[in-house]
Amino acid sequence: MQILLDSAIIEEARQAAAWGWVNSATTNPTLLAKSSLPPAETLRELGKILTGQIFYQLTGKDLQAMQTEAAQAYDILGEQLVLKIPATSLGFQAAARLSQKYSVAVTTIFTPAQAMLAAAAGARYALYYHNRAKRLLPDGQGEHLAEDLVRVLDGTDTQVTAASLKSPQEIVEARMAGVPILSAPFAVLAQMPEHPLCEQAVAEFDANGTGLLNS
Repeated sequence: MQILLDSAIIEEARQAAAWGWVNSATTNPTLLAKSSLPPAETLRELGKILTGQIFYQLTGKDLQAMQTEAAQAYDILGEQLVLKIPATSLGFQAAARLSQKYSVAVTTIFTPAQAMLAAAAGARYALYYHNRAKRLLPDGQGEHLAEDLVRVLDGTDTQVTAASLKSPQEIVEARMAGVPILSAPFAVLAQMPEHPLCEQAVAEFDANGTGLLNS
């Protein structure tokens, strides 16, 4: 299991790296627009701060532009780079070509069929939007999407990746459905260690107990 930071804010990456249990980040064009730095500098800084993968979403409008952009991103991030490519007809064509040279994640997946195409195109990751799928897919399809994606990709080399996780409970939901990689905003990840009963127990230990530092 892996937990990723969904952010392009440099200070959030620094704090998440300091926790010790986050070493990778997912970005997209909207998140990069929130950074105070240009995209290239943002990616470069994220790569210095975090030791794992940095997901960058291609914005090129045709195959040639995507290939050029992928090469530029690789020049910045090297082996840390994971190319995010939207699950469109053009996107699957790009994924089939670029996955021969780079690590690829097909993103914005909303159906098991799209996940199957991602695997067929050689993508290492199939990324879906957990919260958005629950809210927007009809007839309860979104409630079961995570489980369905895990099932159709079983036995392949493509890993389901959950994004659009809006609470610690949604992170748990995705994991219980079998999703191995979970990406969430900084504010959501920061909530995960906290529980009032834990704080209460620690306060009682401090008040009534002893240890090497206070004996």
